[in-house]
Amino acid sequence: MAEHRDQVPLPSNGVRDTGIDVIVVGAGFGGIACAIECKRKGHRVMILEKVHELKHLGDMLGLGVNAGRILARWGLHEKLWAVSCSASELQIHDYLGGLVQVQKLPMPLFGAFAYNSHRALLHEILFEHAKSLGIEIRMGHHAVEYWEDEANGKAGVKIQTGETFDADVIVAADGVKSTAREFVIGYRDNPKPSGYAIYRAWFEAEEHGITTDPLTDFLSIHGDQVHAWIGKDVHIIVSSSRGGKTICWFLTHKDNAAVDGDWSSPGKIEDVLDIVKDWDPRCAAVISKTPSCIDWKLLVHDPLPTWVSKSGRVVLIGDAAHPFLPSSVQGASQAIEDGLTLAVTLKLAGKNDVPLGTRTWEFIRYQRVRDAQLLGETTRNKWHGVNTGDSGKSFELPMPEWLMAFDAEAHAYAAYDGIAQSIVEDGYHQPTLSGEELTEQVKETP
Repeated sequence: MAEHRDQVPLPSNGVRDTGIDVIVVGAGFGGIACAIECKRKGHRVMILEKVHELKHLGDMLGLGVNAGRILARWGLHEKLWAVSCSASELQIHDYLGGLVQVQKLPMPLFGAFAYNSHRALLHEILFEHAKSLGIEIRMGHHAVEYWEDEANGKAGVKIQTGETFDADVIVAADGVKSTAREFVIGYRDNPKPSGYAIYRAWFEAEEHGITTDPLTDFLSIHGDQVHAWIGKDVHIIVSSSRGGKTICWFLTHKDNAAVDGDWSSPGKIEDVLDIVKDWDPRCAAVISKTPSCIDWKLLVHDPLPTWVSKSGRVVLIGDAAHPFLPSSVQGASQAIEDGLTLAVTLKLAGKNDVPLGTRTWEFIRYQRVRDAQLLGETTRNKWHGVNTGDSGKSFELPMPEWLMAFDAEAHAYAAYDGIAQSIVEDGYHQPTLSGEELTEQVKETP
């Protein structure tokens, strides 16, 4: 699939004001991306974020090349690449250490770059870019209630102090525990245990003995590295970045424990070591040097029937609409695509037809997001079922053209008219998924 840059009308410094007022709730990747693209498209945008200040939390996060082409279009490539892991291959092993496959990680791929780094480093670059564009970001504003006024063409949000804000459209990018979700779909959607949990950690290599142990120094002496060990219904990914100076690992395993309250909590290193006690000794060597880890229960939501409120003026994007499993490596990327696509459809609809813009956006995004989610599940299942001695390209982390070569901006412009016309002529109805759980393009992904 070729790039479609010639089809994308990029705004100049004199972009025309659309008059559309947008309030984005949540300053994560989807919210920030939506605000940036709304600004670029001429909308008036403000972000409400519940935390009072950004904190250096989390660990490795990957932005696929499908998101990377968007971020490069904003002029952020050099800053993002400077903090990203630059490993040239992924070495995939069975649980005993036998080599299953060496997957090359060429960059650029489909004309764009992926960015894999600490979540906070990537997020800070997008956050500062939003501020440099003059986007107002109000910290310490926790949205507690939503409404819409169809007669006056407005939607609104109330924060914890009782103060209210209204706009032509409210974009709820408030995460997997979204307050807006119940308002949009009309009922409380409770997540279900996926049957899996993930231990995850990030730490400095030299400080914790990685560089001096012959079982672990491969992560530092050869520069940035990515290794995976798979099988026995478990997979662990270990990576180094900043030239081998920092270590990150994730271990996904079966976990059917009931979740009550927080979904993540401090993990016990001894519990992780017990999982890998008969694995390639390199796994235990890395984990035993880890100062602390997080135990994160992986919950799933059934696909929501809609991401758009009854009057079309409150919209769920990113994890608020469609949480992803880590094995998809697409959660943040799809949230960015959501935000960008919505900015385009609002521009094409215009201020007098905001609900048409949001409903067209939903149809553009709905099946693609589900396909990306399912691809993550098939990858996990394939990896967890590997046997010693298995090998081949079929075990590579999938990077199919339909997912990675996608240009969300060009696609939004190309798809808008046909979908919008159908909604105008036939009326709006909630989107439906393909009749099959796995669509053909997911099935055909190697």
